[in-house]
Amino acid sequence: MNVRALFIDMDGTLLTASNTISQRNLEAIYRLINQGVKVFLATGRHYEVTAPYHKEIGLRTPMICLNGASIHDALTGRALQKRTVSINEERFHHLTADRPCNVIVHTANGLYCKEINDEIDYWTKVGQTPPTYIGDLRQAQYQDVLKYSVRTGTASPELSSIFKKEAEVIDWNDGFELVAPKVSKWSAIKSLIHAYRINPKEVVAIGDGPNDIEMLRHVGTGVAMGNADYDVKAAADFVTGHHQNDGLAQFIERYLCIPYEPYAL
Repeated sequence: MNVRALFIDMDGTLLTASNTISQRNLEAIYRLINQGVKVFLATGRHYEVTAPYHKEIGLRTPMICLNGASIHDALTGRALQKRTVSINEERFHHLTADRPCNVIVHTANGLYCKEINDEIDYWTKVGQTPPTYIGDLRQAQYQDVLKYSVRTGTASPELSSIFKKEAEVIDWNDGFELVAPKVSKWSAIKSLIHAYRINPKEVVAIGDGPNDIEMLRHVGTGVAMGNADYDVKAAADFVTGHHQNDGLAQFIERYLCIPYEPYAL
């Protein structure tokens, strides 16, 4: 397999359920880097909670964040690319304000949310950046939105479908996300591999969520995690192990790493 770049999702792929990178995954990534393969993170997370893991691995490649809505420089964190999304705010908040759900608005200048939860507490701890605003989002003065996230606790296609003419919709089992039309991890990957002069056929991408489907379909080799849903696995060329069992490392070791050659005596 001729591979020059690997794009890795974070939650449910690189990370364990406790948000750590296993030693086996780290070592597999290091072997690839030593072979000259460029390794990138491609995540739905915002920059502040991506950068600490990027630094832990020691990557020097740009980070794809917020499902491709932003790309950040490895050293400075500066946004190399930002794609903002515009929707009918009045309708959006009318539909979400009184529902039993949390709404998270990722902007170029900070995070705004309807209420605090464990996820946001974790983001604050890891990213060392608390939300800019907490409360009734109809009263918040924000702009330059990169991603809307609605956590309903259940699949909500009847609600998310309302916004399909305005935004790219990503449906999850616990809600949905909105980014700008035609924005995805794949759109960001295309920008980066063009800059690095890498052919899509020389790219491997691995992930587990609905926000990974497009990149798995379009790269040379798409890999779904064992913990992924059926639709994600159906979009991939390979299915590897569960993220709790180092499925990322399993694939790298089996298909991408050059075998160790013993020295001839």
